[in-house]
Amino acid sequence: MLIKLVIILLLSMSKQKQDHFMKLYEPVHHQFERFCRARAFGEMDFKDLMNDSLLIAYQKFDALKNEQSILPFLIGISIRVLGNFLQKKRPEQYSNSYEYTIRDEQTSPSEKADIYFLHKALAKLSIQNREVLILFEITGLSIKEIALLQNLSEAAVKQRLKRSRDLLRGLLTKETITVKDA
Repeated sequence: MLIKLVIILLLSMSKQKQDHFMKLYEPVHHQFERFCRARAFGEMDFKDLMNDSLLIAYQKFDALKNEQSILPFLIGISIRVLGNFLQKKRPEQYSNSYEYTIRDEQTSPSEKADIYFLHKALAKLSIQNREVLILFEITGLSIKEIALLQNLSEAAVKQRLKRSRDLLRGLLTKETITVKDA
């Protein structure tokens, strides 16, 4: 009888943990998906990155100290997951030509093309420049949150953000000229 009670208690605690995790995750889902799409572009399937990151986040959910920090918590995990994947990846294991689709009925074909070229240009930036742009411009984190996440000063984040924007602007201008000439 006592064993059944303990099992029921453990199962209900697990359900409570799942519900609590989902309650915190649902409001940041789209931001997290945008981060994963942009950061994983050309390196791995963003869905794999999201799934692996969410699994680890759920397993380490008890380590989350501030519930308002769920998005930086998820992003930090996904950065480590992607880093581990890239260390283990063999060149022939994954192709840069994987299917890139945006399944949003409200996004026009021209917007989808713009997003594709943006992600393609972002993929050409260094990891540090790419991440600061994605975190600020696409995910919507503040300078302070990015500084904490990347263990930098706010001034360093601002400087890296400015440099990254300038580099991206140059890449997109070059990309636009190349596309128009083709």
